[in-house]
Order: sequence, then structure tokens, then C-alpha cells
Amino acid sequence: MTAEANQLQQLELAEERRMAEEEARALNWKRWGPYLPERQWGTVREDYSPDGSVWTYFTHDHARSRTYRWGEDGLLGLTDRQCRLCFALALWNEKDSILKERLFGLSGVEGNHGEDVKECYYYLDSTPTHSYMKALYKYPQNAFPYAHLVEENRGRSREEPEYELSDTGIFDKNEYFDVFIEYAKAGPDDVYIRITAHNRASTNAPLHLLPTLWFRNTWAWGRAGEGYTIKPQLSLLDVNKILAIHPNLEPFTLVSSPVQYSIGPTPLFTDNETNRSRLFGEQNTTPYVKDAFHEYIVNQRLSAIDPGCTGTKAALHYKFDVPPFAAVTINLRLASGRDPHGVTLGEDFENVFTARRTEADEYYSKILSPMLSADERNVSRQAYAGLLWTKQFYYYSVREWLEGDPTQASPAPPRKKCRNSEWEHLYNRDIISVPDKWEYPWYAAWDLAFHMVAFAKVDPSFAKQQLLLLLREWYMHPNGQIPAYEFELSNVNPPVHAWACWRVYKMTSQQGQRDQSFLKRAFAKLLLNFTWWINRKDIQGKNLFAGGFLGLDNIGVFDRSAPLPKGGHLQQADATAWMAFYCGTMLAIALELAAFDEVYEDLASKFFEHFIAISDAINHLGGTGLWDQLDGFYYDKLQIDGHGIPLRARSLVGIIPMLAVEVLTDEQIGRLPGFRKRLEWFIAQRSDLAKNITHSHHNGLRLLAIPSRDKLERLLSYVLNEEEFLSPFGIRSLSKIHSKYPYSISIDNVEYRVDYSPGDSNTDFFGGNSNWRGPIWFPINVLLIEALERYHFFYGDSFKVHCPSGSGKSLTLLEVAQELTRRLSRLIVRNEDGVRACHGGEHRYTHDEHWQDLPLFYEYFHGDSGRGIGASHQTGWTALVGWCIERLKR
Repeated sequence: MTAEANQLQQLELAEERRMAEEEARALNWKRWGPYLPERQWGTVREDYSPDGSVWTYFTHDHARSRTYRWGEDGLLGLTDRQCRLCFALALWNEKDSILKERLFGLSGVEGNHGEDVKECYYYLDSTPTHSYMKALYKYPQNAFPYAHLVEENRGRSREEPEYELSDTGIFDKNEYFDVFIEYAKAGPDDVYIRITAHNRASTNAPLHLLPTLWFRNTWAWGRAGEGYTIKPQLSLLDVNKILAIHPNLEPFTLVSSPVQYSIGPTPLFTDNETNRSRLFGEQNTTPYVKDAFHEYIVNQRLSAIDPGCTGTKAALHYKFDVPPFAAVTINLRLASGRDPHGVTLGEDFENVFTARRTEADEYYSKILSPMLSADERNVSRQAYAGLLWTKQFYYYSVREWLEGDPTQASPAPPRKKCRNSEWEHLYNRDIISVPDKWEYPWYAAWDLAFHMVAFAKVDPSFAKQQLLLLLREWYMHPNGQIPAYEFELSNVNPPVHAWACWRVYKMTSQQGQRDQSFLKRAFAKLLLNFTWWINRKDIQGKNLFAGGFLGLDNIGVFDRSAPLPKGGHLQQADATAWMAFYCGTMLAIALELAAFDEVYEDLASKFFEHFIAISDAINHLGGTGLWDQLDGFYYDKLQIDGHGIPLRARSLVGIIPMLAVEVLTDEQIGRLPGFRKRLEWFIAQRSDLAKNITHSHHNGLRLLAIPSRDKLERLLSYVLNEEEFLSPFGIRSLSKIHSKYPYSISIDNVEYRVDYSPGDSNTDFFGGNSNWRGPIWFPINVLLIEALERYHFFYGDSFKVHCPSGSGKSLTLLEVAQELTRRLSRLIVRNEDGVRACHGGEHRYTHDEHWQDLPLFYEYFHGDSGRGIGASHQTGWTALVGWCIERLKR
């Protein structure tokens, strides 16, 4: 027996063995997963308009009839790593105007606060290898209010909240189905599927269920090479059995069971081809098109489907009349096999499901603290489930996208210079963690960094792979920039990638063994990105940086990504602090690697000196840098005509300098003679800058931080003030003081203003569908908590502050960090009254047994009430609530 085989055999849990087999490439357990996006329409990739009209070029109404170029979407579906063969669920209640094949939501130009999904669905469970997955969709029995949702939201102002599906009253009489879908793998290419629909109403209700199998269209574009194929085929083997033949896949068979209360299944076949007649008034290239099942079932046009039972899209149509409070179930199996006729549901169907559920329970019992309450365990597990479900196939070749395809109409000339035209090298065709598979069905660089810190707990290998992926040459620009997100790859996100690599490296160590290979690979590419920042974002070469909106969207007086008044430029407190934060993290990584290779000592010295120079600039350049001595706060400065105007809006911009803190130990420095020598020389020769280093002789520690102790105390007096930043649920993004005293500045008789807006955005500024003018955001809160812990490590119990400010209650900085962690957890964990703040008082989530265990993981949260806002399934960075819960128990 080989050492690897012996090691696998010694693993305690079945899911751990699968993860190890996947990592060793012995078995491809992750080949099939929840990689199907919830929305492909309305994305940049599918936009071929001359002017970049993403939302109007490819609409939800088009989606049922129009073939996608770069991906697919479906309802709580499954696909392979390359999104070749897709499976999902379609539904009809005999009242809807369209067949329900995908989630509905408002486009960015329809809603009063931008794009927003208008459905109720929940990711309930998943193991890292997706050996077991479970999700829930709540399907109304009455006509889905598509037009009403659009009209009501369109008529609302930015001062009003979004109008949601539950606000329409469609669930008030419990006239809906709870549709659960579960997946359990019998092998890497053998997936058992169970669909269970519960009628929650007191009367009989009709329901059509269509388990649907189809091929992504890779044949219609006139291209050859990677990812392009000749046309595959689905065909009928039996009344309940479909065979899938694809040139780049082994044969797969979908088989289903007959069920109670059902007529069917009736096999339906068509082609995944655009209905050009419906959309454009042109002749179709095939008589059977993408929306055939809608036409056949909803409009009863029997000729819409292929009577020969072949095509590239197929479904098994079940029709139920479900009794009150009863449930119907369909069992299916999608499996490969040389003998398709031999693929049956099998006698072990129940055993496989039971085993996979048990193994999922065992896995989470091991990785979650035994001290968690039942609700904390439920929240943590669903947070990780959402994180795992929100992996999707992401395909985008910018060069091909700009060129257009040989079989399609030539793109309009303006398209050559549209968004992302300077990223022709970018070729993405990977499974990637996205913020939200409906609202943000594309990666965002700084979001992904936080996702991976959460992922490190549940799937360490995937976390490291994803962090390295964004640094690969087919992602990173040749100039060293990391792509931001598909709407504008050149936008600048906060440089947190190094922090994520460093955290994941430390979190994934096992028995003292750390993955130095991963850290070295990441560090080498991060050097390129750091150099890009230094060369591109320090306009005057004075170590004061300006990075644009930096992920904080509309937080400032101006749109920081647009030209500023009178040709001015900003010196940004947050951009400068982020660069010091970046330096500190790179220093920590270099010191870690220098312990094994002295070459890294030189780089450690480089980042040490960079940190000191940036810290000096933000604190002292021109006298006080970006520090305002009168207010005791850091502010951006607008440079106009050689004069610097501080922009005195108290926001996260002035708190981010607190994040730039690292602690070095004399023991650590003593092991690196080259670094120690250069450090001592620097301190001796540059006494003017050495004042930025605080040295504690008592415990042999050196503190590198932007704020000195007195500045830190002054900043914390704002941060911990309940009338400023401290809310019952964490730190607000803008001081509440601006609700009474808005900040404004007048330039050339134009007033620019910032006021406190704790909920949805009330401005059309950049990122107007998200709001950093008052709400609580997980990412900055988590970084602040970590920073406070590092300050405590240096200062110890001697540094105490009032928390809340003015309360007379003194806490150490570690206790403050714990208090902020507790407040963040309150957003999603139930309080003593059974209420989750994130649900904003929605009574169903408190009192209804079919809703109360279904927390939602929002993009951000109301600064006063904690109500969830923005994307409702952002179990990317909001999955860090699991990090918070575990931290409290430790």
C-alpha cells in the first residue's frame, strides 16, 4: 500500500476521504456541483449591444427564448465543471403566465434600488465535495406577480424600501409549495436526485414538475477549439429514461420514477436554440427552440416539442393534484455508464441518501464547535451551505467577446472600445466563488478574498486554489492589476488579497505543518500587484494614494472614480491606509518565508520601509498628513490649485487607517540576522521615521501601526460611540452624527453633500444600488475586529477604553473585539424573542415553523435596526457570521 493510500485509509470521515481523493486527483468528486448560475441574463458577458446596455439587451423575458453565449442558468440546478450538461427544475402552477425555469428579479434599471431578486429560496446544506446538497424554493400557488413587482418598485422613490415578493401577500394564506431538491452522490459521476413538493395550503393544488436536462450551446457560434463542440444529442431510451451523448463527455443517463398523485412522466424534447421568430420576427433555424416547454405546457401548443424525442434540451413532465398538507416526491438518477439501459434507480437509492446525509452531519459535527447552540449551529451550517452553493461556472474570453462570433451579426464599431477592451488577455473558464448567484453572478476580487477566509474552515484546498486563480496570468493583467469584476475589470478594489492568502495559510496549517508552496506562489504574484499599486495609484509619489471608489461605492462626497471638480485629485485616507495594510501583510508573509529561505529577508526589509514611509505620510506630510488634529480623525483631502481641502465626512474612510497594524517580536527578528541588521540601521539612520515604530521593551514587541496610541484612543472614541459608528449590530459605515449634521462642501457654487442613510441607498452615485452611507458591512467589521486583537497583543490589558463611549464601562481592546463580534452575530442569530434582526420584523420568520429556521445572508445591514439589505444570498463575505460565532465560543 502506498503512503498516500495509507493516509486516505486513516482519515476518520467519509467526506474527508472524498476531499483527499479529489485533491490527490484519484477521484473527481467535485466534477458535478451546484455550478449552474441562478441568472445568466442581464450580465456583461451576454451583452452585445453597441453601448453596453446590459440590462435592456438581454432581459428576463428574453431568457426563456434566447440561447446564452457564455453560460446557462436554472432553478437550484447542477452541472459539470465545464457546464456542458445541465440539470435543473421547472415548475408550473396552472396560473402563472410563464413556465418557472429560473428565478425572477428586477434589472438594475427597473428597481428603486437597482437589481434585486424577487423570490424566496434557501441553500440548506452542502458538503465540500457536493456529495450531499439540499435547497428549498417556495413556489406560490397563485399567479406570480411579475408585472406588479416591476410596477410597484418602479413607482417607489429611493427614500422608500424595496417591494419584495412577501409584501404582495402571496404567501399570506399559505397557498404555496415548499419545493425541496436534494442531491446525493453514489460516485463521482453518479448523482441521485430527490424532488419533494409540500402543499402548505388547506386545499388541493395542481403542480407541474419538470426535471430538465440540457446541453449548453457550444456549437452554434462558428468557432473551434477549447470548449467548442459539434452538436450533442439527447434521446429517449424509455418513457422515463433520457440518454445524453456529448463529444467531450462519456454517455450519461437520466432516469426517473413513477410517483403517487401523478400523470406522467411525459418526455418532452426540443433544442437549446433561440426562438428568433418570437424575439426578432425572423425565421427560426430549427422548428424546435428553447422555449418549447413553455409553449407546450402554458400555451398548450402541442407542436412546439419534437415528436421524434431527440434534441439538446429535454424534460420529464409530471402533473400532480396535490392534496392539502400532502407532499409528492420524484426520485431521479443522473449517471454515466457504457450500458445506458443498465442505469436504473436501484435498490440502494434510500441507502445512498441516508448515508450522505449522515456523512454531512458527521463532517459538520467535526468542524463546528460543540459549544454552539442549536440555532447557532443551524446558522453556521446554512452559511457554509450558501458558500458552497454559490460556486458557479464562469466563462468570459474578452477577446472573443469583443470580436463577436462568425455565425452572428458583426458587432457595431463602438463595441471595440466598450468596457474591458484593455483586458483582451483575460480568459476565464473556471468554477469560481461568486458573491451571489443571482445578484452578482460574477466574481468580485475583494469579495472573493473574504469568501476564502470563510471557505478555509470548510474546504481549505478550494480556498487556496481560488486565491491563486485570481493571480494567474489569464486573470491578472500583464501590468499586475487584479481584475475587479466584469462590469469594469479595471476598477480598483481594496488590496485585501494578500491578507486573505496570509489568513488562509495560517488557518489551514495542520499539526504545525504549513503550506509554504502555496504562500510562495501567492507572494510571487502579489509582488507584481503591489508594484502596480505603487506605480499607478500614488499620483505625486508622496506615499499618499488614491484608488477611486475602492469598493466603498457611494461613501464619499464625490464619485471617486469620476473626474473631480476643477480638475482636482484626492489624497485618500482609505487608499493610503489600504496600502499600509498591504505592506504590513506582505511584511508578515516575507518574515514567515524568510525563516526557511534567507532570500525573503531582503523583501521583508523592503516592505518594512514601505510601511514606515506610508505611515509617516498619512500622519505627517505637510504637517499633519491626512490626520485632523482638531477632530481627531483621518479625512480625505481634495487637492485643488495646490491647496488641500479636508473632506470632513466621518466615515469608514477615516477608520480604515486603524486596520494597518502589525506586531513583530524580538524573537522573530532575532532569527533573521539580515533583516535585524537592516532594521537597526534604519532606526539609527532615519530617526525622523523611526518614531512610527512603537517598541515595548517589557515583552519584546514592536508595533507597526498608522495611529499612535493617542490617535488610536481618539479614533476609538468615535468608533465606540453609539451616536456615531457603534450600532447594536456592529460598526456603521458612516457616522450617525450626519443624520443631524450632514456634511456639505460648495465648489464653484455647486453643493456636494453627505448625510446618514442607514438603509437602502438614496443616491445615484457610483454603486447606487448599494450603500456605504450608514449600513453595517461584514468585511470591514471583521478586519477591525482582527486589528483590535493585534493592538491588544501589543498593548495588553493596560489599554482600556469606554465601550460604549461615555458609558463608564472600561474594556480591553480584546474585550472590545469580542463585543463587536457579538454584535455582528446578532444580525443573524435569533435573539431571546426568537427574532433575527436580518429579517426586518417579517413575522413569518419568527412564528411560522416553515420559515423560522431559514436565515438569509444579506449583502449589508441597516445601521440602526439590522434589517438585511441588498443581495439576500451573499453567503460570500456574510458567511463570516460563522467565523464570528466560532470566535465567540473560543
